[in-house]
Amino acid sequence: MSTLSSETTKGLSSQAYLDSKPVNSTKELVAELCRHFYTLGWVSGTGGSITIKVHEDSIPKSQQLIVMSPSGVQKERMVSEDMYVLSSEGSILFTPSPKPYPNKLPKCTDCASLFMKAYQMRNAGAVIHSHGMESCIATMIRPKAKEFRISHMEMIKGIQGHGYYDELVIPIIENTAHEGELTDSLAEAIKAYPKATAVLVRNHGIYVWGDSWISAKTQAECYHYLFDAAIKLHQLGLDWSTPSHGPIGQAEKLLDADSDTSGIVKVGAPNGNHVHVPVQRCILLDIEGTTTPISFVTDVLFPYARNKMEKHLIATYDTTETQEDIELLRSQVEDDVNQGLSTLPIPPADAGKEEVIMSLVANVNEMIRADRKVTALKQLQLHIQGHIWRTGYQKNELEGFVFEDVPKALEKWHVTGIKVYIYSSGSREAQRLIFGNSNYGDLRKYLCGFFDTTVGHKREARSYSEISQSVGVDKPSEILFLTDVFQEAVAAKAAGLEVIISVRPGNAPLPENHEFKTVRSFLDI
Repeated sequence: MSTLSSETTKGLSSQAYLDSKPVNSTKELVAELCRHFYTLGWVSGTGGSITIKVHEDSIPKSQQLIVMSPSGVQKERMVSEDMYVLSSEGSILFTPSPKPYPNKLPKCTDCASLFMKAYQMRNAGAVIHSHGMESCIATMIRPKAKEFRISHMEMIKGIQGHGYYDELVIPIIENTAHEGELTDSLAEAIKAYPKATAVLVRNHGIYVWGDSWISAKTQAECYHYLFDAAIKLHQLGLDWSTPSHGPIGQAEKLLDADSDTSGIVKVGAPNGNHVHVPVQRCILLDIEGTTTPISFVTDVLFPYARNKMEKHLIATYDTTETQEDIELLRSQVEDDVNQGLSTLPIPPADAGKEEVIMSLVANVNEMIRADRKVTALKQLQLHIQGHIWRTGYQKNELEGFVFEDVPKALEKWHVTGIKVYIYSSGSREAQRLIFGNSNYGDLRKYLCGFFDTTVGHKREARSYSEISQSVGVDKPSEILFLTDVFQEAVAAKAAGLEVIISVRPGNAPLPENHEFKTVRSFLDI
């Protein structure tokens, strides 16, 4: 990361720079947003606050000056002269002049120490603290909940790193009598939830951050919409936290019907043979050999991508996306060489288009043949194979395939309130395509989220620990993992998950005396 010289850094705190257009424009923007947020009910009664970094392309974000709104000032009457200016470390460089009675003496926002945590831990460009009624009530409906969770709502797409089918998880911290006392718990929540761009404070409000003021504002609007939707769904007796948003209590009734007195859930198989497991909050599913035949991937998806790849690369060669894919593959090849692996070279950027494409096709096909489960290759599959497969599904040349028992089990788990996630070595895009275009229709409505090897290798216990943190269970044993791979089962068990091995036609044989429970159908669980 580039850094400024000490002389340049001193220049940022000079009076000339504090009076400059970038600083004054940011002060005016903060005042304008405060006035706007007042009309939304986010900063009434002098509550709430906003801070924005003074953006200049020549200055690294981590070293940009910070503008913060003051404390105890009517937000609807804010003007630029009311703003504080701070250094990137948080020391005050400019204090506004006092105003006559009945105005209070100037004081920087009580949120300053919390804002600095978002800047330091997330490299944010702006942070908004709202006292919006929706953000307050959303934490009160379930007073013991440590998280707010919602999925299958369109506005989730407005939250950084999330899509419609993803489950949005926002940590909730407990309120204190004084704002500054929240600093440590906010920092702990930011650290514990690396994907989060907000933290809720119970009975209080929300902190939202983004790469820029536009990102922070957009996300804050989406969060408040989702909180409002959750409150209204709750008023209608509907559960906002489940994908179907069905009636509250429906899950409990179905669980009662399918449970014996020991608290063991039996999802019934037609033949009466069951594998009994403790009640789970979440189920984590592998794809190949578990929900879907291994042959579907090896005999359908891979050959389709291989046959279409050269045509795809020729058509998209000059696009930014494909050029980025090429650089990613070059980087992977360099890593292979450094590790002493045999690999095919990628011609330099100034080589002819035809030569580069031929080497790309050869490299990717070799990786596919070897079933290389490295993250960089999975990114290539997302960008190259993913585009090809998506086109194939759109043209009805491809159809996802799942075993007959899968949709029945997914529906059963769904209505009983069990949240289902996918964890596969295939990219998240490839996972969505299979379940969104399956032989039983679009099954994504039953799924709360998708994980790929960006969280870690499937044969490493820490990958499952990371997933446990992401889905928000109190303990890993509340997750049931279904896989066909013995080594994955061992890793998941080491992380504390419950594990069942899926035995399907075409799967590799299991070691003798492996001691894991097995099923041939999800309906046998």
